[in-house]
Amino acid sequence: MKEKIKKTVSWTAQITASIILLQTLYFKFSGSEESVYIFSTLGVEPWGRLGAGAVELIAAVMLLIPRLAWMGAFISISAITVAVISHLTVLGIEIMGDGGLLFSLAITVFISSLTVLVLRKKTLSELLGDL
Repeated sequence: MKEKIKKTVSWTAQITASIILLQTLYFKFSGSEESVYIFSTLGVEPWGRLGAGAVELIAAVMLLIPRLAWMGAFISISAITVAVISHLTVLGIEIMGDGGLLFSLAITVFISSLTVLVLRKKTLSELLGDL
């Protein structure tokens, strides 16, 4: 039974992180006002916005493939860590009156991805054992 709970929690975290990453792609790729503001403030508009979107797309897809979920989680954590640090040092928690929504979504993706990485460590260990 313990393995079933672990698998359910992992899939819940994988899907949560994936949905958030995928839904934000529209805003990054369409050049929404908020996305342009964020990446302009960071001094990396438009390439930073488009690059971040591409990385997040790859992570979101990998999170939904069981054998690659750990890698998607790792990529997601890497990207979201940059986002969280940007919020804490340059952007602030609240962006254009969003009440901290983007920051809270980033924290949710971070926690979900970390959960996947921890729960999928067996897959990672097996892969590293093959090297």
